[in-house]
Amino acid sequence: MTDLAALYLTHIAERQRTTAEALAETGFDALVISSGKVYTHFADDQDAPFHPVPHFAHWCPVAGPHHLLVIRPGQKPRLIRYAPEDFWYEQAPLGNPFWAPAFELQEAGTVDEVWKLLGNPTRAAYIGNETDRAEAAGLEANPAGLTARLDWHRTTKSSYEVQCIEEATVLAARGHLAAKAAFLAGASELEIHHAYVQAVGIVDQELPYGSIVALNEKGATLHYEGKRTLKNGFVMLIDAGAQVRGYASDITRTVAAPHCDGRFAALVDGMERIELQLCDLVKPGLPYGDLHHQGHLAIAGLLKDHGLLNASPEEAVEKGYSRPFFPHGLGHHLGIQVHDVAGRQGGPDGTLAPPPAQHPTLRTTRTIDEGQVFTVEPGLYFIPMLLRPFRAGEDRAKFNWTLIDELTPCGGIRIEDNLLVTPGGHRNLTRPHLPN
Repeated sequence: MTDLAALYLTHIAERQRTTAEALAETGFDALVISSGKVYTHFADDQDAPFHPVPHFAHWCPVAGPHHLLVIRPGQKPRLIRYAPEDFWYEQAPLGNPFWAPAFELQEAGTVDEVWKLLGNPTRAAYIGNETDRAEAAGLEANPAGLTARLDWHRTTKSSYEVQCIEEATVLAARGHLAAKAAFLAGASELEIHHAYVQAVGIVDQELPYGSIVALNEKGATLHYEGKRTLKNGFVMLIDAGAQVRGYASDITRTVAAPHCDGRFAALVDGMERIELQLCDLVKPGLPYGDLHHQGHLAIAGLLKDHGLLNASPEEAVEKGYSRPFFPHGLGHHLGIQVHDVAGRQGGPDGTLAPPPAQHPTLRTTRTIDEGQVFTVEPGLYFIPMLLRPFRAGEDRAKFNWTLIDELTPCGGIRIEDNLLVTPGGHRNLTRPHLPN
């Protein structure tokens, strides 16, 4: 059985080390982080689902708004927990959570009391969205240099964080298996979504992101979140995750039904092989952009082999023929946020490392390093608006437009796993729990 308390104490010790380093480099003596305040919709009394400030969640998994963390190098972190007495909303008791011994714990019944307990620390930075209160307390709100350094350190995951992500993967895999079974039984997008959340054991607002359950042509809309009642689809693309203690998994599978066009089903099989081949390349020292480039070459080769493109993989990538079929980045960092931070940072100080002009949607330009967790998710889609310029251009003969038009109703393909980078390569966190 995993000793969460021991993993967590090691995690907190590393947070104290990296935060002390970041404070020293930016001239601060202390850091205050709030879990955040609730966002209320404009001209309404309805609140949006609450998401904690990610930097707070990096330290502490306690749920709810208005908590404060006070971090000073060399001292035990102080957690001021907002614990109102309330009959409108359930207030769960704290109990004896595994993480509590890591903090000097105080409780306050009102938000004003929380900030009164904080006092007015000097030379202190603040991260969060309660900026009016922070400025009144004399804190410097969200300083860019400090935030960038904290973001940078978040890309290296502790053993505790990996444990959380893998537990979230186990839950999501359970949902994916239920969704696949529902799809093959002829269920609609809405019914497949219901099968997923029931298997995971959550309600919609507990998902780390809105589930994508796309049948047929809707798989070509990258962030499709509709839930149609159309049944007996011939292909399903499902992109759905789960979260544990604030950490997310992010998994995509594409399934061809027995009555799917055999030519498209063959492309699904080909993309499965490509995704696994790209995963096999992951190791420390490889620029993520190089991995993305290999993805384009492999997909261009698949398009050529199946008669969709009349060009070598090298020519197809150089001239942009593969981009309308694969218009997004190969993946992204994963952690507290599904699209985790610092993917385009060139260094801890926040220096930017922008993506190349030919791949503007690439979410990470970092060099792959030990301890990173990220997704590998190649895609192949039939998107009319992206193909349209080539249909009328001078290179139109490079494309098999008849076959493209025949397969466009099938939508698209995406396969996605979550990988942990190890000293000698990687560990696929997804495949042990969802083999295909």
